[in-house]
Amino acid sequence: MRKILWSPAVALVLAAASLFALEVRAQDAAPVLESPSLTDVKAIMDRRCVVCHSCYDAPCQLKLTSPEGVLRGASKEAVYHTERLKDAQPTRVGIDAQTVPEWRALGFHSVTRDPGSGDSASLLERYLELGPRNVLPVDAPLPDELGLALDRPLVCPTSGEFDTFSRVHAMAGMPYGTAPLTDAEYQTLMTWARSGAPLPAEPADIPSEVQDQITAWEAFLNSDDLRSQLMSRYLYEHLFLARLHFRGDDPRRFFQLVRSTTGPGEDIGIIATRRPFDDPGSGEFYYRLEQITETIVHKEHLVYTLGPDRMARYRQLFLDPAWTLAELPPYGDAEGGNPFSTFMQIPANSRYQFLLDDALFFVRSFIRGPVCHGETAVDVIEDRFWVSFLDPEADLSITDPSYLQEGAAYLELPVSEADAGVLGTLQGFSHKKQAQYLEFRDARYRGAPIYETGFDYNSIWDGDGANPNALITVFRHFDNASAMTGFHGGIPETAWVIDFPIFERIYYDLVAGYDVFGRVEHQLATRLYMDELRMESEDTFLFFMPREVRPQMHDRWYQGALAELHTYWHRRRVDDSFPAGITFETTTPKREFLLKLLERGNGLWPTEDPINRCAESDCPTDELGTVLRELADQTGDWVKYLPDLSVLVVEQEGGAAQLFTLVHDKAHYNVAFLFDEKARREPDADVLTVLPGLIGSYPNFYFHLRQDQLPTFIAALKSIQSQGDYMDAVAEYGVRRTSPEFWALSDRVYEMFLGQKPIQAGLFDLNRYKDPKPGDEPS
Repeated sequence: MRKILWSPAVALVLAAASLFALEVRAQDAAPVLESPSLTDVKAIMDRRCVVCHSCYDAPCQLKLTSPEGVLRGASKEAVYHTERLKDAQPTRVGIDAQTVPEWRALGFHSVTRDPGSGDSASLLERYLELGPRNVLPVDAPLPDELGLALDRPLVCPTSGEFDTFSRVHAMAGMPYGTAPLTDAEYQTLMTWARSGAPLPAEPADIPSEVQDQITAWEAFLNSDDLRSQLMSRYLYEHLFLARLHFRGDDPRRFFQLVRSTTGPGEDIGIIATRRPFDDPGSGEFYYRLEQITETIVHKEHLVYTLGPDRMARYRQLFLDPAWTLAELPPYGDAEGGNPFSTFMQIPANSRYQFLLDDALFFVRSFIRGPVCHGETAVDVIEDRFWVSFLDPEADLSITDPSYLQEGAAYLELPVSEADAGVLGTLQGFSHKKQAQYLEFRDARYRGAPIYETGFDYNSIWDGDGANPNALITVFRHFDNASAMTGFHGGIPETAWVIDFPIFERIYYDLVAGYDVFGRVEHQLATRLYMDELRMESEDTFLFFMPREVRPQMHDRWYQGALAELHTYWHRRRVDDSFPAGITFETTTPKREFLLKLLERGNGLWPTEDPINRCAESDCPTDELGTVLRELADQTGDWVKYLPDLSVLVVEQEGGAAQLFTLVHDKAHYNVAFLFDEKARREPDADVLTVLPGLIGSYPNFYFHLRQDQLPTFIAALKSIQSQGDYMDAVAEYGVRRTSPEFWALSDRVYEMFLGQKPIQAGLFDLNRYKDPKPGDEPS
């Protein structure tokens, strides 16, 4: 395994990094000589630093989830940059550079004391000195000069520029825009920093039983025969972002699948490529399992379980079927841009079933992958919609081998047209191939037996009676999203049915083929192609509706003259000729269809949503559920004032607490355009979905109250008619960034999350935590 060599200097670097997220409690606080517990130091660093400094959207690229990130330092270049005309140099920690000099050559500057600097204060220390000079108002809105917008300009000064920076940005002390640390937290970290305490040289040893599984998996993935090699490439391109967890192992130990220049038993030598389908080079390479040692943050935590049963499933899907391979396909943009031709020899049923087996994982990868920042990444979808999947036996791309053989040419993704020129050839903006594919698809289905009968309920995958991934709810939270199995909330405005060509293309568009460091053409082409795939998924859903209602339903989803122009430009026409295979019993076919799907799950998911959608006789009678139903799935002026994602902490007698998530589902006239979302909003149709537990990775606000306060809390929310009314509710029940209980409650929510879901839990990102002000407009 790759390791960082530790030394007192490196320990001091990490100590200083922890201090970057700390507010100095007293400028001349006396140091404590006794070395603090390294466990305590790491806990404070994780809970106060990493919650803002992780992933690609860490301010100034200062990523504090690992020692490598601390050593890398900060940069003036933003990863998320929607206006660059040339691809940027990738700056992935642990991949694109390995040493401090290499990072400096890539433009990163030190935030710690460099060797030989003596007693000169580091950039982090100087940031910390700003804290006590400008104390933030307690439990009150932040000063206007402290911007929280994700796209706010960041100065990211070097040490030599800091004096000028501090005069202009006097409120920029750390932690930025939040309550200060306790004296004990400050003393622990400051003492550790000043002492240069040594740190462990490597992560804890891997148990022998886990190491045996790693050995078995690396042998399996590096088999010599051609079929196994193509299978392993397919698995790698789909699992390169996964947090691999061995069933029954420590719930906090994870691995990642990488390509290495070195084989099993040797230290891993990462092969750095922009995308997983890029050429690994002319030399031999190996698939390896590398332990993940960085702090786990929820927004990029994609858990995928391994074990003997998983390996047996891979053999069943990919190696047991009779298929042959004369030579391996090449690597490159063209191949990555068309996985259907690259992996043509692997049976389509095997590939589709692989995706279906863990559909929630792959849908979450669309969300928690490199597209983890910005409204543009997710404004292509509605705020809440339900997803189901075309059954393999109803999907012509699975049942008819000639379908993909002839249709693959139309399924190329935008990345297949990539070149290094400024704005390339702009092929990604062309809809020609997609229009050709839709014509091809329609013609093939018209010639198939299914055209005589139409799709019925059996045409929707039911999880084979054992897999809860068959039904999924997707939520959008303005500039991020989340997903969960089952159908949650009231009946949504839109729904998707995904077949194999759609599923695979969404994955290669948003995950395997997406380059977060790419230029504007690539980013726009990715978004526009996802627009096509959303519409194709909606169109497939419409095939299940009565023919006469399809155009009206589509028109409801795409209201306005510009939306009609958008439909025309994309060459879309609602097909009202494809026969309907279902005889509906009500005048609300969408509702009838979606609720019927819930009844086919063999107990895999509840047929009712006990808070948001339930028959009176089936609704829960517990006090919390009964009271919260007064908020759920209702429209009203009050809804539009609430944040996209709020966490409700309800204290119960005896010291226990219960968590709920309040999801603001925003209504739109259409989601057909990239910009000016406010012009397409329909706030009168907004609803609130109330979910038990925690969803999402970026909470916007915490509400904290006793159970006996729930009725007055609900009454306060439903009486909101202005921003002033909302501010009153915040003052009574909310927890501001500057509240004395902000950090303690944040820690408690995380601990509850960790206790409830020890494998899936990760630290939440607090960069999007709101600061309500009197002049704010409704969201």
